[in-house]
Amino acid sequence: MKNENKYGAEQIQVLEGLEPVRKRPGMYIGSTSVDGLHHLVYEIVDNSIDEALAGVCDKITVTINENNSVTVTDNGRGIPVEKHKKTGKSTLETVLTVLHAGGKFNNDVYKVAGGLHGVGSSVVNALSTNLKATIKTTGKIYTQEYARGKALNELQIVGETKETGTTITFLPDDTIFDTIIFNYEVLKKRLRELAFLNKGINITITDKRGIEKAGDEKTETFHYLGGIKEYVEFLNKNRDSIHNEIIYAEKEQDKIMVEIAIQYTTAYSENIHSFANNIFTVEGGTHLVGFKSALTRTLNDYAKKNGLIKDNNISISGDDVREGITVVLSIKIPEPQFEGQTKTKLGNSEVRTIVDSVTGKVLSEYCEENPKVAKIIIGKILSAARAREAARKARDLTRRKSALDSTSLPGKLADCSEKDPSKCELYIVEGNSAGGSAKGGRDRRIQAILPLRGKILNVEKARLHKILTSEEIKNMITAFGCSIGDDFDISKLRYDKIIIMTDADVDGAHIRTLLLTFFYRYMKPLLDEGHVYAAQPPLYLVKKGKKEHYCYSDDELNETLNEIGRDGKYNIQRYKGLGEMDAVQLWETTMNPETRILNQMKIDDAFEADEIFTMLMGDKVPPRRQFIEENAKYVKDIDV
Repeated sequence: MKNENKYGAEQIQVLEGLEPVRKRPGMYIGSTSVDGLHHLVYEIVDNSIDEALAGVCDKITVTINENNSVTVTDNGRGIPVEKHKKTGKSTLETVLTVLHAGGKFNNDVYKVAGGLHGVGSSVVNALSTNLKATIKTTGKIYTQEYARGKALNELQIVGETKETGTTITFLPDDTIFDTIIFNYEVLKKRLRELAFLNKGINITITDKRGIEKAGDEKTETFHYLGGIKEYVEFLNKNRDSIHNEIIYAEKEQDKIMVEIAIQYTTAYSENIHSFANNIFTVEGGTHLVGFKSALTRTLNDYAKKNGLIKDNNISISGDDVREGITVVLSIKIPEPQFEGQTKTKLGNSEVRTIVDSVTGKVLSEYCEENPKVAKIIIGKILSAARAREAARKARDLTRRKSALDSTSLPGKLADCSEKDPSKCELYIVEGNSAGGSAKGGRDRRIQAILPLRGKILNVEKARLHKILTSEEIKNMITAFGCSIGDDFDISKLRYDKIIIMTDADVDGAHIRTLLLTFFYRYMKPLLDEGHVYAAQPPLYLVKKGKKEHYCYSDDELNETLNEIGRDGKYNIQRYKGLGEMDAVQLWETTMNPETRILNQMKIDDAFEADEIFTMLMGDKVPPRRQFIEENAKYVKDIDV
């Protein structure tokens, strides 16, 4: 994998000093929360990935050490160590102590570079209590240590070697970050993603924390020769595919590399993941626009050309051609222009035409060479088009005249009197019995109650027109006031908090999962913007004498019994359902804003959320059975 690309002091450009980083860390890594903490690792790993993209590195290891420091090692060329003309320091020290000093700004070194902000190693150094760099280059091993961005010693030669590469070990500064405890699963997901997006590279993650002896480390290695084709297979492991072969294209044009992998499934939701220089483009961009336009045009043209559209009244839309599709679109570009609210929307105009061309060519060739599969895909698309028209008619029936016109609200809804949505809450309550208690115990000014009758439809197994025949779902859509799917408008939401209140048992968990699946698939901004909560009712009521204590967990029950004393007579009531509580008890324990416990439902990882909802609620039984078998041991004291 290695070549002799020139990489020395003269290729390192220096733009700015490090002083601002410790004063305003959020400007450089997004935040000082757990997200910013993990971003430090990504910055160092991105440098190693850049070496891989340059063809001079094929192995990266990430180790979480016992003291919670992190070590990242690669077998690239090694950061240059000779003296830098502008700074008078070694190039290594320049890279680690001067902001925006690095080879990424020189296109002769890196044709393509990852890293969203490109802030690199210097920011990691500035935000670490200590950092040690070990460099293998020019036949020697060099080391240098730093503290909070400043060198503690001169660059030292500590040995000889025939190998090349860079090792960075850093301990984040606990005076800057909210926490310095790394999450293995979070790091693992990003490293696995990078291995998919850069085929052939070998990435290993190891966690040495909490082990008793060597060899007990938690470790995983990711190595995918198939790259994004294997990524699509991974994403579809809980779905049934329509065709076994992944439709794949890889082409370089005008120094822009385009990779596309496509597979259709029997699912009803689309599953498209787009990347630019290994960065997940959450808000899409020109590459995604090019892909979507080519997909719709090419399949439409093929269907018409081959006489597959029998009904002249049917027109195929972009939504129809994307139903059930799983796509990974990855482009690598020398000068990416990121824009949008989160700086993850690609803006390069030239990319749209190139991706459109590559997509159109690979799809038309695949359809011509695989007419049987093409006919099945077109059949699914036509079915989606008919369902979309049926859904449009059904959706029209659920639309309200006005967001605050109470005459059109569902009869089951006990609405609140407050007209300012930012102060209003809607409790979705399991069962009429609990609904009655909730209506009696609520604060009528700001709290609305919508009882559910049983379990709602599993939206993972139904198209929209079928979903809109469900009375319970129609009631929710009407009560929320912001429609559904493509028509969803978060600005019309009638309640700031939508609170799911179900029993603390298996049925309650199932209903909560069904509701969250519905919100995730058809009202995702509710979750993205933090409007959805789960109420936490108590599990126990402990009475001793005239005193009452509500306990929300087994641990809390034990603590309470220890506090009040286990001697003498006391009574423990185990709540099996919300209906067992009267209005006053439900208010005191679960609905009073001053004392209640609410768990906010947010989507931190869209990929994992999609995977979990598909696995739990989809058609494939084996993955669900495996999940239950693996996780059943964590379930305690649930009444079935």
